[in-house]
Formats: sequence, C-alpha cells, structure tokens
Amino acid sequence: MTHVNQTRLILVGFTFGPSEQNIVLLFFVVVYFISLTGNLSIIVAICLDKRLHIPMYFFLTSLAFLDIWFISSTVPKLLTILASNNRFISLTECILQFYFYVSLGAIEFYLLAVMSVDRYVAICNPLRYHSIISNRVCLCLVLGSWIFGFITFIYPMVLMFGLSFCGPYEINHFFCDSSAVVKISCSDVQHFDTVFACLASAVILGSFSLTFISYCNILITVLMIPSASGKIKAFSTCSSHFIVVSLVYGSAIFIYVRPVESSSPDLNKIVALLNSVMTPVLNPFIYSLRNKQVQQVFKSLALKILPSKNSVLHF
Repeated sequence: MTHVNQTRLILVGFTFGPSEQNIVLLFFVVVYFISLTGNLSIIVAICLDKRLHIPMYFFLTSLAFLDIWFISSTVPKLLTILASNNRFISLTECILQFYFYVSLGAIEFYLLAVMSVDRYVAICNPLRYHSIISNRVCLCLVLGSWIFGFITFIYPMVLMFGLSFCGPYEINHFFCDSSAVVKISCSDVQHFDTVFACLASAVILGSFSLTFISYCNILITVLMIPSASGKIKAFSTCSSHFIVVSLVYGSAIFIYVRPVESSSPDLNKIVALLNSVMTPVLNPFIYSLRNKQVQQVFKSLALKILPSKNSVLHF
C-alpha cells in the first residue's frame, strides 16, 4: 500500500436534508451565541465586582474563559460545514484542532478537580479555608492547570503529524477527534493509540479520582451536620459542580477510556456533542447564573446601565 501525505481531508459531520440542515445550523448558531454570551457575562461580572474576588469565583472565571475557547475549537468549523457544505480541512488544521480540543479538555478536567478540592476545603475545613486556598495558591492551581493541559498532549500531536493517509480521506466526525482520524490512516497507529489512550486515561481517571475522593469527604462531612438547614446549604454549594462533573466525566469516559475498536462513530458523535458543545453552554447557568451573589451583581450592573424609572427626559 502506498503511503501518501494527503494535505486535505474531509469532515463528514452530520448528514441531513436541506431543510433539516438549516434547522440544525440555526440551533448551533443559537447554542454558540448563548455559550459565548453566558461565559463572557460571568467573566465581566466577576471582574467588575470586588465582592466576587475570592478563589471560588476566580476558578469560575477561568472555567468560563476556558469554555469560550473549548466550544470555539469545534463549533465554528461545524457551522461552516452546515452553512456552506465546505467539508474540507487541511491536515495541519485537522491536527491542530485535535491538539487544542484535547488540551482544552484536559484543562477542564484539571480545573474541575481543583474546584472539587476547593469545595472540599470550604466545607470540611471552613476555618482554615483562607489560609489553605490563598490567592497565591489559587493562582498557582489555575496556571498549573493551563500549563499542564497544553503540555500533556504535545507528544500525541507530534505522532499524528507523522501519520500517512492514503484514502479514503473522509473523517466520520464533525471535528478531528483522535479515533476518527486514525481510522483513515494507512500508517501503523498502534503506538499512537497506546500513547494517547494512556495519557487520556491518566488525565480523565486521575482527575476523576481526586474529584471522587473530595466529594466522598464532603458527603461524610455534610451528613455529620446536625441541622437540616445546614445540610441543605452545604449540598446546594456543591450540587451544581456535581452535575457538571457527572456530564463531563461520563461523556469523556464513554469516548476515550475504551478500546477504539469498540467505539461506534455515530454514537461517538452524539456523545461528543454533550462534551464539546452542551457542557460549555450549561456551565454558566449551572455554576454561576443561578448563584444568588452573581445574580445580585447582574442586578446592580443593570441598574447602573439602564436609566432610572424616575428619570425624565427634557427636550
């Protein structure tokens, strides 16, 4: 078999009729707009209000900033496919999309683990919280998450650049996911599969273990609280985080912590939508916009921007 360095690949995406495709296009445009608006609103609100300049909201700001880039790593290309049927993507663009997608995903896992530890300290060691999670520690944890996230998958990206593609050049996905890309390679991908599977499993299961241990300790501490109101308040503090963790880890484990041979391309695309599209949309609403302090900040900002009811225009 002849190995060819194909410079253009084809993203199959989703196959719809013209009318269905327009509806799906509109749906993803709305979803993308909601995600960008929601996450940007959280960043602006937290930056403008000094009452929210505490570690928990610094983590939320970093997560919101991450989600903007995470959803932007896949959705714009998907919108291009749906709007113009232009399914071509260069090999370099494809590999870079793969790298940024998995790197940003790794950062999200690291941040979720860090945020679970933050909630553990806040609930289980409230008196020592500010001494343990200081501003300096908070900054180091966030920077460490971003740095290690971008470092983790450099080697798989280099290995992917070394693969050859000899047709068919159609990637059965709406973005350059690793399992879909290697299926169209005519190189020996065993080394790449092993390296990527080990790194992905280490990131996902490692951060999940830390998150799981943190929540087990939180649960034990909450159950020991004598008052029912205290239990409800503690549960409400971390319930939103638990919802996001379940969605993110559930979809990622389904896609990546399994043998490649057992994966179904169509099912992987659906689950990937939950991970890459729906999570960045839901995060602002689950984490912040339902938070009373954040809601109060938005009300204060609205009162400053909107004219007072008592103001009168004079001509």
